[in-house]
Amino acid sequence: MALTDDAIARIRSMIQSGELPPGARLPPEPQLAAQMGLSRSGVREAVKVLESARVLDVRRGDGTYVTSLAPRLLLEGLGVAVELLRDDTLLEVMEVRRMLEPVATGLAALRMTDDQLDELSQILEDMRAATDDAEKLIQFDTAFHHTVIATTGNETLTSLLDGLSGRTLRARVWRGLIEGNAAHKTIDEHHAIYLALRARDQLLAQASALMHVNTSEAWLRTVLAATAAEA
Repeated sequence: MALTDDAIARIRSMIQSGELPPGARLPPEPQLAAQMGLSRSGVREAVKVLESARVLDVRRGDGTYVTSLAPRLLLEGLGVAVELLRDDTLLEVMEVRRMLEPVATGLAALRMTDDQLDELSQILEDMRAATDDAEKLIQFDTAFHHTVIATTGNETLTSLLDGLSGRTLRARVWRGLIEGNAAHKTIDEHHAIYLALRARDQLLAQASALMHVNTSEAWLRTVLAATAAEA
């Protein structure tokens, strides 16, 4: 593991220094190992680790390349990690989302186009038509928030919030809302966000998003408490 860690650190250093920029092809394994003064097995394992992290792209029969290093690739693993978090830690995720999403929604109010707002309106209609269908609500809820945040033009922020709002988290919230007959109220909160965005009102959009995240967090606490009581 020490040799593998060393190889990972060396390859990362080459990427950070610009010696291996995005899209660059790595030297063949024997050459790279000799260049770094490390064993081929250590380099091979390091490449596997960095491929899993979406830093490297191994193309069979062609070679190994540095990826675009775009945030959506490098932060992709965040969503996987969130799906594996324990119940108490999910509340920490909601806390982080509460810190980021309202501000991002306020920024979106200044940047959304009319076409994007029309798209959001259609998603809202789809949500209202699927009030009692948790699976569809999860799908439309994901699309709604992704559409809003993506219009900020900040790919890092979009990737972070996509990762923090994983399917498991959304599923627990929406199933709790449906069982508690509160789905309509939460859809109305989405509508309030939409109206604030349509009005290009940054502060109102931020406040509406904060209220919505608080509602989601409250229902998640209710669902987790019920789960704990049943255990």
